[in-house]
Amino acid sequence: MITPPDSTRPVRDAHRFDEEALGAYLAKELGTNPTVTVRQFRGGQSNPTFWVSDGERTFVLRKKPPGKLLPSAHAVEREYRVMNALADTDVPVAKAHLLCEDVALIGTPFFVMDHVVGRVFWNVQLPDCDPGERAAIYEELARVLAALHRVNPDEVGLSNYGRPSGYVARQVQRWTKQYRASETRTIEGMEKLITWLPENLPQDESVAIAHGDFRLDNIIFHPTEARALAVIDWELSTLGHPLADLAYTCMLYDVALPNVGGLLGVDFAATGIPQEQVFVDRYRALSGREEIADWETFKAFSLFRLAAIAQGVFRRSQLGNASSDQASQFGAAVDTLSTIACRLVSLE
Repeated sequence: MITPPDSTRPVRDAHRFDEEALGAYLAKELGTNPTVTVRQFRGGQSNPTFWVSDGERTFVLRKKPPGKLLPSAHAVEREYRVMNALADTDVPVAKAHLLCEDVALIGTPFFVMDHVVGRVFWNVQLPDCDPGERAAIYEELARVLAALHRVNPDEVGLSNYGRPSGYVARQVQRWTKQYRASETRTIEGMEKLITWLPENLPQDESVAIAHGDFRLDNIIFHPTEARALAVIDWELSTLGHPLADLAYTCMLYDVALPNVGGLLGVDFAATGIPQEQVFVDRYRALSGREEIADWETFKAFSLFRLAAIAQGVFRRSQLGNASSDQASQFGAAVDTLSTIACRLVSLE
């Protein structure tokens, strides 16, 4: 008998679906046994994620959440496409098996991929690792991000995965719209950023495949080695600016928040975690990028976007269709993240 991972729980009432219908569908498409066991992963704030087993094989199912959704959010179809495209590159991804867009089957579109067994580091300070392992894990984090940005979209069938220019401008517009759609109160820092960012966009228009949510806990590492086995959660991926991905990863150097985590105040020499400039320089060497301009602007944009995402999670918790039990705690993070962003670009 296959034992469910400790990171799973019984399916939340709000996310229950017809497991018998799923089992029959997988049996037809993948040749599995028709009776399946389904458990829900505890993490994740956007698309509900489930462990599925037929007693012999195990898979992971990602689906859109139930209920009314924000426009263009929860794009499981894009996740499936980009993971297939990257399967033969230096970017580690789980093998994606199928995409089902028929909402009649289990209520929303979903896709199924391999269940990759390994470690997920939820705390970016890596308290259970020694300094050498921490350094190696952050080296791997930089390597994987650089590998992603070195992939030529045209060569993997992603030339039309997004528009090739104006990424940051479009993202500012998108997340302003998303934030307004989930807004529950007026937050001064967000109002300042919504005004300032469109008027201070970076001039560089570099283009790469951007993950959109590249962070340590979106990587499954080998059980004993500092080696990435799979980058997960590709919902926000598109053709975008590589420095937006890098800044999103590095904004944790400026924060220390519940749920979000952070590296603010860390003793880098003692812990083995690289300082921000060291991490950025390593990424530059691995990606071949010669120059990094408008760094504070990219980081302010990344913090703004994370704040907008947090607001959406908080709003979904009020509506009762959030993917995590801790979603309601994200409301307070919006103030803090937007305040830090304002400080970086002298808007205080």
